[in-house]
Amino acid sequence: MGLHGAVRGEVGTAAAPLVLLHGFGGSSGIWTAVLRHLSPMVPVLAYDLPGHGHSLGADGLGGAGRMAKAVAADLAARGIERFHVTGHSLGGAIAAILALKAPEKVASLTLVAPGGFGPEINGAVLSAFAFADTVAEMQAAMEVMVAPDHTISGEAVRAMLAARRAPGAREALGTVLKAILSETTEAGEPRQGTLPVEDLRSLPMPKYLLWGLEDRILPVGQAASLEGAVTIRLLPSAGHMLPEECPQEVARVLAAAVGAVAG
Repeated sequence: MGLHGAVRGEVGTAAAPLVLLHGFGGSSGIWTAVLRHLSPMVPVLAYDLPGHGHSLGADGLGGAGRMAKAVAADLAARGIERFHVTGHSLGGAIAAILALKAPEKVASLTLVAPGGFGPEINGAVLSAFAFADTVAEMQAAMEVMVAPDHTISGEAVRAMLAARRAPGAREALGTVLKAILSETTEAGEPRQGTLPVEDLRSLPMPKYLLWGLEDRILPVGQAASLEGAVTIRLLPSAGHMLPEECPQEVARVLAAAVGAVAG
């Protein structure tokens, strides 16, 4: 089964469409508010990653590396040879891998609170988010993923809980979570695998990094690993879910990324 992608505009004929990759446990719908602030002239392909949304049974289930291969294969099948890529959290790690593996295909790289930039990660909350079985459990997990003053709607909580109840959904997320938390400390605490950050620093395309100063999933200090090599924007009063908490700011950076490169 192939990947599901939500398409806006003529992505197949565009010189370089914008590819959007969501984070763990989410779907392409996380970009809805961002796209409201982005010019409709920008063609967009927003994926549901393997094991998520309408790609629940798609090939490529596992860690960021396997998912990057699935995305690359789908882009090739669609005839998309060059693209701008943006990824949030797990999607950020996937976007980085795509750029590392085929830099000539990536017109710009935008990382939004990306995974893989340091071993520290709040694995307990990710696990609670993946396996929540009640409204209270899901709301508690989702509240940690945003800044303390950001309100999570009951509708959003119920929608996420409904997604977990799809046949095979929790099992798929369990597989992905195991791949993300692939390492442990001497005390047995889960840690994420890390990307070759030094290789990322030397990539030739324009690179942008956004991080919330109140991120309680991935520490904002991990942004320091790319200082001097990318355009960094640290957002005050923002947690981990920047596409939902600060959609206008995310859209502003995406517009700059797409606008900085002709084709």
